[in-house]
Amino acid sequence: MPTETANRTPAFDQTLDTKGLNCPLPVLRTKVILNRMQPGQVLRVEATDPHATIDFQAYCARTGHEILSISESGGVITFIIQRAAAPATI
Repeated sequence: MPTETANRTPAFDQTLDTKGLNCPLPVLRTKVILNRMQPGQVLRVEATDPHATIDFQAYCARTGHEILSISESGGVITFIIQRAAAPATI
């Protein structure tokens, strides 16, 4: 699992706040935003769903989007996801 270092946070183009939402809403909202982004752009997603890490890893594995980092602080999980050039549809 990728991790984010304290000294080097990946740059991102957009942020999505899914705190307080439970499965499947964080992934569904992420999918909508990623579909609007250009290939190679980076999305930062904040989530509090305890299953979000598993859900995002599965979603990105199926679609081809790349998780650049995952970090957790104060119950908030932050995902940095790079949009695939040609994402698979699910």
